[in-house]
Amino acid sequence: MAEADGNKKKVMVAIDESEFSHYALEWVLTKFRDSISTSQIVIFTVEPNSEINYIPAAAYGAAPPELVMSIEKHQDEFAAALLKKAKEICNAHGVTAETMAQKGNPKEVICEAVEKLNIDLLVVGSHGRGFLQRAFLGSVSSYCVHNAKCPVLIVKKPE
Repeated sequence: MAEADGNKKKVMVAIDESEFSHYALEWVLTKFRDSISTSQIVIFTVEPNSEINYIPAAAYGAAPPELVMSIEKHQDEFAAALLKKAKEICNAHGVTAETMAQKGNPKEVICEAVEKLNIDLLVVGSHGRGFLQRAFLGSVSSYCVHNAKCPVLIVKKPE
């Protein structure tokens, strides 16, 4: 994956809290051990937009700002813990990785980050959802395959 002129290839591994994304990270670190060690690795996670639309209805009015801030703080802490775990996995494989978190719709934010960061390869895990689940829930990996401005490697965890 490293270019002949010495420039490092940039590989982004998009993760979430699922076992599938952690499997994809471990898989890439194991299967591409030699080429990954000469690449720049970016571990990327997306904090979904806060789903607080239900709070005003439950609170009979505007959501208290403290509650909104508490939810957002929890999401930030969760993302930080997720990235810390991923970084520990990389360190165990002798790989140094940069970590990043952004907020928004995961499908769109991942593809935007790929373009902005000039990523050479995007790695995502597959949740293994069937056709109907993908139709209703959407598929981040499928969206990225069709919209990312780089090759996308989808890693499927064996059953």
